Amino acid sequence: MSDPTPPAPSRPPLPRWTVPVVAGVVLVASGVALWALWRWIDGLALADAGKRATAQLDAVKTASGIAVGGGGLFALYLAARRQRTQELELSQRERAQAHTEQVAETNRLHAERVAAAAESDAAARRVTELYTKASEQLGSDKAPVRLAGLYALERLAQENPGQRQTVVNLLCAYLRMPYPPPGEEEDRALRDTRLQEREVRLTAQRILTTHLRDAGDSHWADMDLDLSGGVLIGLDLSFCHLRHATFARASFIGGADFTRATFTGDAGFAGTSFAKVGWFIEASFAGNADFTGASFAAKASFRGTSIAGDALFDAVSFEGPADFDAAELTGVASFGGASFAGPATFSGASLPDHAWEALSASAGERLFRA
Repeated sequence: MSDPTPPAPSRPPLPRWTVPVVAGVVLVASGVALWALWRWIDGLALADAGKRATAQLDAVKTASGIAVGGGGLFALYLAARRQRTQELELSQRERAQAHTEQVAETNRLHAERVAAAAESDAAARRVTELYTKASEQLGSDKAPVRLAGLYALERLAQENPGQRQTVVNLLCAYLRMPYPPPGEEEDRALRDTRLQEREVRLTAQRILTTHLRDAGDSHWADMDLDLSGGVLIGLDLSFCHLRHATFARASFIGGADFTRATFTGDAGFAGTSFAKVGWFIEASFAGNADFTGASFAAKASFRGTSIAGDALFDAVSFEGPADFDAAELTGVASFGGASFAGPATFSGASLPDHAWEALSASAGERLFRA
């Protein structure tokens, strides 16, 4: 709040003796004037009594005029002084009103700031409480409770964009936890438990893929994924938009689909195993793509894939067909030590010369190049 506005200077009031003194001075002045005129008339020694009476009457009128004029001048001064006083009072009232309004506006803005801060604090506490509760639910030994925690996290991230990366990190951490897929010869109770966990993990994957696709308000933009070492079941990231992503040493069971996925940062698949098909058809990598030591048990398709950074396929094991038709590897492309058990097609592919030499040494007669 600003300091009070200093009052405007006011004219001091006239002393009480002013009016009587001025009236006395005017009367004395008019009396002196009448006496002087009277003496002057007597000095004329007018013989005509009528002219003498007329002159004396004029002297009285002159003295009266002096009295009236003096009084009028003083009255005019009082009126001017009163007008000036009223103007000063009006100006002071206006200044006081402006100051009052300024103080009121300052108080209003302060109250709004306090209310906004209180609302922000309340929202932050609510987010923290929801996040904490959902995290606790993910640690439950009951699958329905874990599912409830996943959906609570999804709602939290959708309503609070600033919390989306945090929620994505938590979902990824859950998927990185050890998970042995259910076996046919397991105890029925153990198999049911693992089947329930499978549904929970599929839900976590589905939440990620749903919001990583460009689908209006539900899209979570510029997200980073860290699924290194995770067990991923039929992960479908087709048409998804990611920033940085790492799947190093992850196990893809049930296939992996990255068709037309977009990576605006680096992507890591080093040591990753693909139990079934791995689709990277027309995927776009703006940074580096590292597949060093990855293994593809079935077909691997990089048809139309573009990698602007380094494309590292050293020591990759292709057990099935490898399709690189129309692929564009514009950076460093390395296939040193790669093994091809099936045909490797590179029809219309754009690769550096050194990459072709490495491929020829690795694929041999299995290399098909237009």
